[in-house]
Amino acid sequence: MEFSMIFMISFSVLILCSSLAYGQVAMSTSPTPTPSPSPAPAPTPAYTNIKDLLSVAGPYHKFLGYLESTKLIDTFQIQANNTVEGITIFVPKDSAFKALKKPSLSNLTDDQFKSVLLYHALPRYYALADFNDLSEKGLISTLAGGQYTLQFNDESGTVRLDSGWSKTKVTSAVHTSKPVAVYQIDKVLLPEAIFGTDIPPTPAPAPALGIGPSADTPSAAKSEETGSSSKPSFSGSSSPRIMMNSGIWTQLVLAFLGGWLVLFF
Repeated sequence: MEFSMIFMISFSVLILCSSLAYGQVAMSTSPTPTPSPSPAPAPTPAYTNIKDLLSVAGPYHKFLGYLESTKLIDTFQIQANNTVEGITIFVPKDSAFKALKKPSLSNLTDDQFKSVLLYHALPRYYALADFNDLSEKGLISTLAGGQYTLQFNDESGTVRLDSGWSKTKVTSAVHTSKPVAVYQIDKVLLPEAIFGTDIPPTPAPAPALGIGPSADTPSAAKSEETGSSSKPSFSGSSSPRIMMNSGIWTQLVLAFLGGWLVLFF
């Protein structure tokens, strides 16, 4: 009886231990849920060196030299790579500066000259396709500030710029990868805020030396009249006076003779 009781208890303990061991094995073999992967961050735009870009892209040495001498190349670089908006640059060729005779940039103050350079940039990246919508927004502020504005007009894909003083157009796209867009223009942009609205008249050419006035000019006619009146006249203008005096004496003699005849006859 005791043996049966011990056997029963041992068998129950064995079954219980087996159940617990099986449960632990089942729990250890169950798959562990893996966490969902986080979305990859957006790629950062590549750094654009504006100095290197303008140095190799075309004949823009004059414009680049002005940016470096005024330290504005740093302003352009910060706007390009340290802001969300980016930058759009309109760069004239070297020949555009050579063709600029009047007004001259050399007469500007340092602040005005810097404003002219900043006037060639917009504080935002614009692709070529954006200029169609930009032309419908009226005056657009430039990097020079609110009063330095540009008017854009997209004519069948040709982008034209109007500063109020000068007009030009985009002749080629030099660089159009965010955050920097560079477009070549054929003239230097002159802001109306500095140069005004009245274009000075072209001076008349100086008269050629050694050429006298023609015969039909008023001065020539006047000189001819003066010359003719100053010359002495020998045309016999005193003859009528002598003849008039002779006639008076003749009449007096005839009247005297007639009076004597009346007295004696």
